[in-house]
Amino acid sequence: MSEECGYSGLGFAVGFILGGALGASLALLFAPEPGRQTRERLRDLAADVRDRTIAGSDELRDKVDEVLKRSREVFEEKKATLSAAVQAGKEASQRERARLSAH
Repeated sequence: MSEECGYSGLGFAVGFILGGALGASLALLFAPEPGRQTRERLRDLAADVRDRTIAGSDELRDKVDEVLKRSREVFEEKKATLSAAVQAGKEASQRERARLSAH
């Protein structure tokens, strides 16, 4: 069901980014560099992950808003169709009752 809503691709992308960030962090920690350079690279990496996470959450929020908007539209359409059907049923029932009463 999550694939129908379009969330599995985004979830995969977020997992991929986080996995890549974790792998890169571990590589930096075990790389033979001075501590200052490692800390700077980790700080840059953390900023990059933060920016990508914010962008991903913005994209997710936009998709959710879009789905909610479309759901409301569909609901209103179905509600109008159902109301029209109920009204037509009431009118047909009244006509039939009047027809049967006249005989």
